[in-house]
Amino acid sequence: MKILVAVKRVVDYNVKVRVKADNSGVDLANVKMSMNPFCEIAVEEAVRLKERGVASEIVAVSVGPTAAQEQLRTALALGVDRAILVETAEELNSLAVAKLLKAVVDKEQPQLVITGKQAIDSDNNQTGQMLAALTGFAQGTFASKVEIADGKANVTREIDGGLQTVALKLPAIVTTDLRLNEPRYASLPNIMKAKKKPLDVLTPEALGVSTVSTVKTLKVEAPATRQAGIKVKSVAELVEKLKNEAKVI
Repeated sequence: MKILVAVKRVVDYNVKVRVKADNSGVDLANVKMSMNPFCEIAVEEAVRLKERGVASEIVAVSVGPTAAQEQLRTALALGVDRAILVETAEELNSLAVAKLLKAVVDKEQPQLVITGKQAIDSDNNQTGQMLAALTGFAQGTFASKVEIADGKANVTREIDGGLQTVALKLPAIVTTDLRLNEPRYASLPNIMKAKKKPLDVLTPEALGVSTVSTVKTLKVEAPATRQAGIKVKSVAELVEKLKNEAKVI
């Protein structure tokens, strides 16, 4: 079974995001970039499935600038067999990314596609669902457990009321939640081996996909600065401030 894993290059989760002075977007100059944490979970799950003998090949795919090869090499070091970069300098919305991934799915014919449920930069939680709609594949979102057997994927989903298990006929698309697994670290020998693994570079034009966006970013602003809290000496003082200053009672 072939597994396709989507990987996204994002600002490292430890970095405090800065907005450009002209409010046109996020300042990425000299900022540490990493693999999206949910994509790390997706890669780990694919590698575990291969280690259990369920999968025979894992292909990682990313859509982004040339620098995204760094995150694909990380995926290769974690156990992915080969990688594909759909190279574009444009800032793409979820639908454009889903269309490009659909073209890669048509080309690679995987039996299982694993993506993170969302990216920590745009936070849209849309690409996996859109890809399922475009391909017509069954989908299991917010997965906290994945089991493959008898041509089906049994996916335990995290929902508001608890857990829900769905049986998906392969090929299928799964989006990963935080509790699915704990991603491993790449060892130095595997990092060195990853440099020799195949990484193909494609373009949207080569895939025959138009990435023209119907969405335009008007303005990006940092969240308003919160005022510091205060300590009160008594319940009476607390009630007085809630009533007269905060005006919530």
